[in-house]
Amino acid sequence: MAKRRARSRASRTSWRAWLWRLLALSALLGLVAVVLLDIQVRSKFEGRKWALPAHVYARPFEVYEGMPLAPARLEAQLKTLGYQPVATLSGPGQFERRRLGAQTVFAINSRGFEFWDQAEPPARWDLTFSGDQITRLTGGNLLRLEPEKIGGIYPAHQEDRQLVRLQDIPPLLGETLLAVEDKHFLDHQGVSIRAIGRALWANVKAGGVAQGGSTITQQLVKNFYLTNERSLSRKGMEAIMALLLEVHYSKAEILETYLNEVYLGQQGAKSINGFGLASQHYFRRPLNELGIDQIALLVGLVKGASYYNPWRSPARAKDRRDLVLGIMHESGLINDRQYKIESQRPLRVAAPNQEPITRYANFLDLVKRQLRRDYSADDLQSEGLRVFTTLETGVQNQVETTLASSLKRVERDRGLAAGSLQGAVVVARVGSAEVLALAGDRTPSLAGFNRALDARRPIGSLAKPAVYLAAFEQSPAYQLATRISDEPVRVAGPDGEWAPTNYDRESHGQVPLYQALAQSYNQATARLGMQLGLNQVARTLERMGGEARVPRVPAMLLGAVDMSPLAVTEQYHTLAADGFYSPLRAILEVTDQRGKPLSRYPLAVEQRFDAQSVFLLHYALRSVMREGTGKAAYRQLPASLDVAGKTGTTNDQRDSWFAGFSAEHVATVWVGRDDNGTTPLTGSIGALPIWSEIVAGLDTRGLDAPPPAGVTYYWTDERSGQASGENCRFARLIPYSYGQAPSGKADCEWVQNPLMHWWKKLWQD
Repeated sequence: MAKRRARSRASRTSWRAWLWRLLALSALLGLVAVVLLDIQVRSKFEGRKWALPAHVYARPFEVYEGMPLAPARLEAQLKTLGYQPVATLSGPGQFERRRLGAQTVFAINSRGFEFWDQAEPPARWDLTFSGDQITRLTGGNLLRLEPEKIGGIYPAHQEDRQLVRLQDIPPLLGETLLAVEDKHFLDHQGVSIRAIGRALWANVKAGGVAQGGSTITQQLVKNFYLTNERSLSRKGMEAIMALLLEVHYSKAEILETYLNEVYLGQQGAKSINGFGLASQHYFRRPLNELGIDQIALLVGLVKGASYYNPWRSPARAKDRRDLVLGIMHESGLINDRQYKIESQRPLRVAAPNQEPITRYANFLDLVKRQLRRDYSADDLQSEGLRVFTTLETGVQNQVETTLASSLKRVERDRGLAAGSLQGAVVVARVGSAEVLALAGDRTPSLAGFNRALDARRPIGSLAKPAVYLAAFEQSPAYQLATRISDEPVRVAGPDGEWAPTNYDRESHGQVPLYQALAQSYNQATARLGMQLGLNQVARTLERMGGEARVPRVPAMLLGAVDMSPLAVTEQYHTLAADGFYSPLRAILEVTDQRGKPLSRYPLAVEQRFDAQSVFLLHYALRSVMREGTGKAAYRQLPASLDVAGKTGTTNDQRDSWFAGFSAEHVATVWVGRDDNGTTPLTGSIGALPIWSEIVAGLDTRGLDAPPPAGVTYYWTDERSGQASGENCRFARLIPYSYGQAPSGKADCEWVQNPLMHWWKKLWQD
C-alpha cells in the first residue's frame, strides 16, 4: 500500500516536472519567436521601407522676357501642372489671367521645385503679353515651372508613392485622419482594448462585420508586414507586432510611415499608396493645396479606396466625404460655417485619369535604354531616382496627334484598310542633340514594338545626301553647278546587272549637281557614287552617325541600307549641325530621391565634316524643298521659313520617308506596313505631309546662317553652268568653295524688271 502511494506521488512529481519543462520550453520558444519578430519589425522599419520607382520628368517649362508664346499655351501648361485659375492669388499653385487694354496679364504663384541644378523657391511672377509675345516678366529673369511627371520605372508589384514628411502635410489632414481612424492614437500602445470592445458590440448589433477595431498602428502592420489573410493567428501576430512597433518608435514615426503606406487607389496595374501620390492622382495637386472637402475625401478613402472611388461611385464617395466632414465638425476641426459650405460642394476631383501608367511609353523606352548603360534594373525600380529628360510635352502631343490623324486620313483617301499603316516620328533639337519627341506607333502611349528605335528599314533616297557630301569632300572639281550625267547606268555584279532607273522612267542628260539631288535622280546619283567609290560613300554614311552598317554594294548608293528612324535623325542632325556629330540624348540629369546629382549626360560633340562641304549640301537640300521632291511641304509651311530635307522611297513603295531640318529642329518621319507590304505612298505623299504639319506647329527658326569662311557666291547660268549676271535671265546665285568659280561667260538675256528667283532674295538679305 505504502509502495503504491509512493509510486503515485513519484508519478505526480514527474508529470509536474515535465509540465514545467514544457511550459519553460514554450516560454523560451515564445521569447525566441518574439525576439525574431522584433528583429523583423525593426529591420524593415529602419531599413529601406519601400521599393521606390524611378520618377521620370519632362523638360521644365521655361518662360523669359521676349519669348514668343501664346497666352493660351501658357494657360494650358499651367492647368496641365494642376495650377488653379483664381480671381485673387492666395497661395502656391494658383494663377490669375486678365485683360489690360490690348495686353494679356498673368500673375502666377509658382510652387517651387528641387531641380537637378538648383532649388527654385515658391515665388510670385507677373507676365505681360502683347499679342503672342511676353513683353514683361517680373519676379526674375527666368520663370521655370516644375516639370511634368511623365512616368516611372516601377518594381514588379507596380506600387507607387510620393513620400511626404509629417511636418509637411496640412495639419488638418493629420488631425482628421486620427479623428476618423483612431481617435485614441496618442494614448494607446498599439492595441486599443476600448476600440476592440466597441467594434465587437457594433458587430453584434449589426449581425455582421460593421466596424473594425484596428488602430492605425495595427493597420500599418497589416499593410506593411502581413498579408490580407483573415484568421485569429494573423490577428494575434498583428497585435504583437503593433506592440513591438510602439515600443521602439515614436507616434510621429509610425504616423508618417502610415501616411506613406496606406492604399488609396489604383491606376491600371499601378497601386496608389500614400496621401502624397493620392492627392496628385485624384486632384492633380500637391497635398498643401487641397481644400477641406478634398482632405475629407482622401481620409474617407482609407476605409475602402475601391468601394468609395469618386469616379466610379460618386454618390457613395460624396456620402463618405460628408460623413468625414461631420466627424471633423463634431471634433471641433471645422466650424459650423465651414461644415455647411464644404458639405454642399460637389466632388472636386480632376477628370478620370484614363491614361496608362506611362503616357509617353515610346519616349520612355528610349530613356530606359540610355539609363541602363549606367544603372542596374534594381536601382531603377527601387531607389526612387529622379530622371530629368529632354521631352517637350507640347511637341510630343503634337507629334502623336499628327501621326495618328494623318495615317487615318491617308488610309481613307487611298482606299487602304483602316489600321494597315504604321508610322514613326523623331524630333530633336539642332545643336544640343536632345530628343524632344518620339513616337514609335500610331498609338504611342501603348508599350510594345517601338518602330522609332527598332524598325530597321531600307532608307531609300535618304542616303543620297551622303553621295553628294562625299563628292564635295573628295575634290573641289565637284561644285553645286557641276554637270553630271543622268543617263542610264549599268553595273555588273555577282548577282547580276544592277541598272537603276529614275522614278519618272526618264533620263535627263547633263544636269547640275544640286538639281540631281533636288529631283532625286537615281541614275545621276548612282553614276556619281560609282565614280567616287563605294568605300568613300559608305564611310561618309557611317561618319554621319546612327551606328549605320553600310554594305559595300552599288545599291547602297540609293539607300539599300537598313536604319531606324532614330538613327536617321542622328545622321541628319550631323548635317543640320554643320558637320558636327553628337549622339542623340533623352536624359539631362539623374538625381537621387533627395535631389543629389548622380549622373550628368553632357553633350558630346565631334567634328566629322568640314563646314564648307556641309554648307554646299545645305544649299542642295534647300533646293529639294523649294523646287524638288519636297516642295509640297510649303502647302503647310510659311514661305518665309527656309528648311532643308530629303524624301525617301524604297522599292515597290514599301517605305515612305522624310528627314529634314530647320535652324533649330531636325525631324524624321517613316510610314509603312509592319508586314513589309507595298503601299501607294512615296516619300512626298506619305511622310512629307506629316513632317510638314509637325514642323509648321513648332516655334522654329529658318536656315539663315551666313556662309562659312572659304565659301563665295557667284551668279551662275542655270542652263550652262557658266558665269552670269544678276539681271540675266536664268541667272542663279550659287555658293562655291574656295578657289572655285563658274568658268566661261554665258550669253546674257537682260531682264529689265526681273522677278528675281527666291534664291537671290534669300542670299542678299
